[in-house]
Amino acid sequence: MGMSNLTRLSEFILIGLSSRPEDQKPLFALFLIMYLVTLMGNLLIILAIRSDPKLQNPMYFFLSILSFADICYTTVVVPKMLVNLLAETKTISYAECMTQMYFFLVFGNIDSYLLAAMAIDRYVAICNPFHYVTVMNHRRCVLLLAFSVAFSCLHSLLHVLLVNRLTFCASNVIQHFFCDVNPVLKLACSSTFVNEVIAMTEGMASVMAPCICIIISYLRILIAVLNIPSASGKCKAFSTCSSHLTVVTLFYGSISYEYFHPLSRYTVKDRIATIIYTVLTSMLNPFIYSLRNKDMKQSLEKLISRIKAQMDMLSTVQANKIHGS
Repeated sequence: MGMSNLTRLSEFILIGLSSRPEDQKPLFALFLIMYLVTLMGNLLIILAIRSDPKLQNPMYFFLSILSFADICYTTVVVPKMLVNLLAETKTISYAECMTQMYFFLVFGNIDSYLLAAMAIDRYVAICNPFHYVTVMNHRRCVLLLAFSVAFSCLHSLLHVLLVNRLTFCASNVIQHFFCDVNPVLKLACSSTFVNEVIAMTEGMASVMAPCICIIISYLRILIAVLNIPSASGKCKAFSTCSSHLTVVTLFYGSISYEYFHPLSRYTVKDRIATIIYTVLTSMLNPFIYSLRNKDMKQSLEKLISRIKAQMDMLSTVQANKIHGS
């Protein structure tokens, strides 16, 4: 093959969810609504936790960080997808593609490790309640967060550098709506063997480590809950974990479906799985945690009441200014 065909691409074309012109505007409207709901819902969760003294504990500390990570996670992907849905040329520059891939992996891994930290928090709260305050102190929570961020950044950098060393020639059309690792690897004309080996070893370990941590935590919780004599006590213990378990199932179920199979088997179904853990899970998290959590629901109601009161006060002030003039 000639050297002219092996020059580095300057841009990629994102094929999106559908190539049919009539689908673009409905998809734009759908994902714009989902994105705005994600931003609003997660922002309300953060504000509710920060403004309520009753919610200043490790579980809500991790939940507020998870909400922030979800906002960043969807922002890495959705705005560019919305632009491309209305654009005639659905291009993304090479540098922008690598940047998007890096931050997508960073926030995806942070989400994963935060879910593991929240499982540890629930384990300590239920199985070791008398030592909860000392075990899950603020310093330890910050260290867990720092580890999650540092490891996610290094993990993501490794995979992006491995992609960056590849040569792309035959096509620059990515069969996806953003620069995910597997669709980009499929375009490479140089060997992707190292990438696939690292993905199936280090990549799998980085995802499975928090997943195993969650499984062990909940097995210990299950054993502890089954030893509680009263039915009401069992229900109360399980109710504190139900929201977290729902999110974990959605997140890890869709990730496992997409990433843990050979690159050659990557299909359009993987794009649907990606929507679940990039957009849908981030959008549903605020609803899952607020509807299933009494304290969170009360805090959100207080926050919304305060916002309404301030808006009414501003409206009254503006009306008085108009009448006065």
